[in-house]
Amino acid sequence: MKKFFLVSLALCIFLIASQNLHAQTAALKIGVFDIDLMVRALPEYRNVDSLTANYEQDTLGAQYQEYQGEYQRLDSTFKADSAAKRPQSVLDYSNNLRRQMAYTLVYWQQIAQQKSDQYRGSLAQPLYAKVVSAYKKVIAANKYSLILKPNTYEVGGTTRLENLFPLVAKEMGVTIDPNLTVDLNQALQEAGTTTNPQQKAGTGKP
Repeated sequence: MKKFFLVSLALCIFLIASQNLHAQTAALKIGVFDIDLMVRALPEYRNVDSLTANYEQDTLGAQYQEYQGEYQRLDSTFKADSAAKRPQSVLDYSNNLRRQMAYTLVYWQQIAQQKSDQYRGSLAQPLYAKVVSAYKKVIAANKYSLILKPNTYEVGGTTRLENLFPLVAKEMGVTIDPNLTVDLNQALQEAGTTTNPQQKAGTGKP
């Protein structure tokens, strides 16, 4: 009798714990969003792309040409100093300048990419500020428990996932490219999403 009582008590505890866990899981609200993707989807970002392309071609392109000319000048100077048998200290100084410029030319692609990224980042900063502000308002209004980035979750099960891209776009009063959310919407539907925030926001075709 005592054994039967203990088994029944354990079963009751298990059922209660399972129900509590199910309730907590059901209350868990998960959104899918990526600030970088949202910024690049904004219409204003085309201007950032255009200005960055001009910067790469005009400013960085001109710098590369200047560095090439400077290397040729330094190389000629070093060769002339060597031929004139200038003091070793002079040769070392001249050769050091030449090697530094050569190093810049060899790694120019990486250097130029860093400069381009910094320039693009400075142009896009106001857009990031707008997206973050709208994103925080959406999070607060809808009380999401967790936010995941696209491609960081496994599709499956019954956990409800909601696409925040259209909601943030609606908060900002802008229309985003529907292609941005096509694959994401399909994944959300396969994962058991019962609502489509994109249709609700009216920012693109489902």
